[in-house]
Amino acid sequence: MAKYHKPDEKTLQGLRDIANKLRIHSIKATCASNSGHPTSCCSAAEIMSVLFFHTMRYKTEQPRNQCNDRFVLSKGHAAPVLYAAWAEAGFVKESDLLNLRKFDCDLEGHPTPKLDFVDVATGSLGQGLGAACGMAYTGKNFDKSSYRVYCLLGDGECSEGSVWEAMAFASHYKLDNIVAIMDVNRLGQSEAAPLKHDMETYRKRCEAFGWNTYVVDGHSVEELCKAFWQAQQVQGKPTCIVAKTFKGKGLKSGYIEDLDNWHGKPIPKDRVDELLKDLAAEIQVPNKTLCPELPKEDTAPADLSPISLPSPPAYKKGDKMATRRAYGVALAKLGQASQRVVALDGDTKNSTFSETFKKAFPDRYIECFIAEQNMVGVAIGCATRDRTVAFASTFAAFFSRAYDQIRMGAISQSNVNLVGSHCGVSIGEDGPSQMALEDLAMFRAIPTCTVFYPSDAVSTERAIELSANTKVLIQRKPNSYLSFTGYLFHPHQQTRHCCHLLPRREVVRQSDTDRVTVVGAGVTLHEALAAADILASEGTNIRVVDPFTIKPLDAATIVASARATGGLIITVEDHYREGGLGEAVLSAVGKEPGIVVTRLAVDGVPRSGKPQELLDFFGISAKHIANAVRQTFAN
Repeated sequence: MAKYHKPDEKTLQGLRDIANKLRIHSIKATCASNSGHPTSCCSAAEIMSVLFFHTMRYKTEQPRNQCNDRFVLSKGHAAPVLYAAWAEAGFVKESDLLNLRKFDCDLEGHPTPKLDFVDVATGSLGQGLGAACGMAYTGKNFDKSSYRVYCLLGDGECSEGSVWEAMAFASHYKLDNIVAIMDVNRLGQSEAAPLKHDMETYRKRCEAFGWNTYVVDGHSVEELCKAFWQAQQVQGKPTCIVAKTFKGKGLKSGYIEDLDNWHGKPIPKDRVDELLKDLAAEIQVPNKTLCPELPKEDTAPADLSPISLPSPPAYKKGDKMATRRAYGVALAKLGQASQRVVALDGDTKNSTFSETFKKAFPDRYIECFIAEQNMVGVAIGCATRDRTVAFASTFAAFFSRAYDQIRMGAISQSNVNLVGSHCGVSIGEDGPSQMALEDLAMFRAIPTCTVFYPSDAVSTERAIELSANTKVLIQRKPNSYLSFTGYLFHPHQQTRHCCHLLPRREVVRQSDTDRVTVVGAGVTLHEALAAADILASEGTNIRVVDPFTIKPLDAATIVASARATGGLIITVEDHYREGGLGEAVLSAVGKEPGIVVTRLAVDGVPRSGKPQELLDFFGISAKHIANAVRQTFAN
């Protein structure tokens, strides 16, 4: 076994000096912005110094190099100390630190990937470790490279359940290339954190989750150097370094260190000069003496070429195929086309049919179990630096508990693809807890998200193909969400939706005598087609539009169809009225005079029942659509 060699005193003093420089930078930056969290930065100064100038291997001039060690600042409010570390490393100009939080500066209040040295946005606490797990899993199992992942957490955020979901995940998969550092500075925002400085309980909790754990003095660069070295020697277990620190460390003369009521407050102007003088006096060698070591060159650059299905959809007219089963088929085909495609699921793989991908490519499948917040976080981490194209699936209703991770994924500019099955009342007997009736509203509210709603197996394959490439196709919409029901659909045209542009829609039924335009998606598209048959037998023709993407919506086609049918539109959706297809159509035609939109949707919380019973009860089945058409043109 390798023997630890303590760094020489010159190196240790250099690390102490850098720690105090990081404190000085953080205080100056937060004073300049008159906002921020300098005391949270001060508690982490030695941790950051040792990580960035002794432990981590990276290229200072290429922060996003694929070979570099990764760092995630889960306690994102301590952003100034991260910016200060990169200033000491030479990548950020020291003068730019004084522009912290200004509108025209990318050094924002919390880190975002606008900065080359930030992989995932943080600040909504409890999320950094999940993303770090995704990076570590990718490094160990997909890239098979030597880069390591370090994640700095605050003790306050350890009250978040998502932290412990990530702890369980890392232990289960034996991610010995990840190190979590808990900055236990005792104080939260409004009062002390639950465990305060009970370091032994932190140790026991981490060990109970299967982590190799060290408790250290977080202000001792010697202890930190040794703990990080020990972590590198451990095989088969992730490591957690539980660091006892003090909030506002080093700010004694200002009566700030380890005192309540200093969270998120800059240092008062009448105290700052004295405090900066005290910190400067602790620095023995003002000039930079330490530089990070370079990483091993054992990671290939990311392959950014477009990913195409190796063969067109092979379904025949009249075949029956659930769209969720078609998702599994499509994902396996996409996996055949590119090694970058990976799949994740939350113990629903035999219902979402991601198991089809697992059977074909077991080494590129990640079972995340029933921990949807962590699953989304891991997927985001897998997708960083374009290492993978990640598809994560579960019942669509369960993405609601991961909504914070989803919105942070948008801030992270992540190319992650989330696939929800079992949407709407049409799933039937399982009842309302399993029915996604809010998912379209959720994902439409995400500013960077493309929302697909395929209506048959063929369009499902094309949706999967397009979603894998949305970051290439539409630079401002890197995320995608696909909504599936469990219904059986009939593909009615083998070459549908093969265009590689978004939005892609199809007018699936039309004539020169259409009276009303009906817009449906998923199961309601097929109910609309059945209604069209009913009405045609009565001598009335309607136009039926399949939008394919709910966001962006092809407004031009919908407006043109409405104009051709006397300005009359009916939307029908297996979704709550708020935020779904109907509201998307209303937004699209809002500035168009003479267009009237009638919306059929699910009103009220449903109950268990047969699918057809539920569609009838909520007025979104074929017979109700036909009746709505009659009433619309009658009026």
